Amino acid sequence: MTIKTNALKRHWVTRSLAGLCALAVVAGLAVVSSAPAHAELRIDITRGELKPMPIAIARFPGEGVAETEVGQNMTAVISDDLARSGLFAPIDEKAFIQSASSLAVNPNFAEWRAINAQALVNGRVVTEPNGLLRVEFRLWDVLAETQMTGVAYRTQPNNWRRIAHKIADEIYKRITGESGYFDTRIVYVSESGPADKRIKRLAIMDQDGANHRFLSDGKFIVLNPRFSPTAQEVVYMSYFNDKPRVYVLDIDTGELELLGDFPGMTFAPRFSPDGNSVAMSQALDGNSEIYQLDLRTREKRQLTRHPAVDTSPSYSPDGSRITFNSDRSGSQQIYVMSADGSGVQRISFGGGLYATPVWSPRGDLIAFTKSQGGRFYIGVMRPDGSGERLLAEGFLVEGPTWAPNGRVLMYYRQHPSRDGTKDRYRLYSIDLTGYNEREIVTPADGSDPAWSPLIP
Repeated sequence: MTIKTNALKRHWVTRSLAGLCALAVVAGLAVVSSAPAHAELRIDITRGELKPMPIAIARFPGEGVAETEVGQNMTAVISDDLARSGLFAPIDEKAFIQSASSLAVNPNFAEWRAINAQALVNGRVVTEPNGLLRVEFRLWDVLAETQMTGVAYRTQPNNWRRIAHKIADEIYKRITGESGYFDTRIVYVSESGPADKRIKRLAIMDQDGANHRFLSDGKFIVLNPRFSPTAQEVVYMSYFNDKPRVYVLDIDTGELELLGDFPGMTFAPRFSPDGNSVAMSQALDGNSEIYQLDLRTREKRQLTRHPAVDTSPSYSPDGSRITFNSDRSGSQQIYVMSADGSGVQRISFGGGLYATPVWSPRGDLIAFTKSQGGRFYIGVMRPDGSGERLLAEGFLVEGPTWAPNGRVLMYYRQHPSRDGTKDRYRLYSIDLTGYNEREIVTPADGSDPAWSPLIP
């Protein structure tokens, strides 16, 4: 891994346009048709605990052995994605009545209603003469006997898993009316070793835990990883040669760049929505303030000026405001200010201490960690401080991060041992209703997760 300390060699607009032009080659993906139709089948995900919708996902048949295997694997990934959302209940294929061959012609809706399916997914996998896979799928409203949508993708054969996530996103969006979040990745801190010699490595995986790999070798402790808006780069803090500094890592190339050689301790970095700046905390002489670093000019601007500890900045989706936590009122609370540092307002007034505020991608909520009475909570509130709701509770739950659709949170939970030497740290997700908490399985302990935007 190479560390570069010169000025950032990136131009965000150029990078984004180049990524779009190269999508079919690099990501191996091209949508070639879509035929949505009006239907009444819908899940209202803003309600409380919901009964999952029964959905039948038929295996995607293929022309040969390889295509058949890919089709089977894809339907398994689609089924798992939808089941984990808590909104869908995939029906066991052993209950299916209609054969795959006749389903390819047209669904027999009476037979699917007989097994209580409300929605039906079918498709097929074909290898084209140029070696690309063509994957087609259709989503049917069983009760209305209508096709809700149909999409075809062309992709490299080894890209089938990502296509499965995209299909799950299409199904989720068509039935809920909200964007999906399955074609995303998670970066987090993988932890191992005894408590007094903890090894903390940067790791990345798909949102379902697949394609796991390490991004650092564990020689230096890493903390606070956060994705760029392009999902291509990660900003994080690392104790390199025992000095706390902030770095940017290109996920694909492995190029590592030092943001700057700042005196004191720099921590809690986070990209601005346009990717042109990073907000972070810098501690000098025991006082922590929030700064903004322009990645194009390398100009650093101080945003807060207060003798209290100001830290954990997070931008609103439009970049106009920043939320952060501070103990300037005498206890640790959440504040909101304009992106230039003006108009600071406290928004948390409940009992206990508040930390790690993170603005929702939708802009409607701020997630936070709260401690009160020896317990920790993951909660959300509106940007004006109203509507506080606590979603998860534990001995220690911390570090919330948002799915790109703003409907699901991920965080980490500490499972204490009797003597405190073998505590376990695990990643979990939960939806905004406070239900459907699920563990995200990782090879070792995991903490401080960060959810990527949808992959371009």
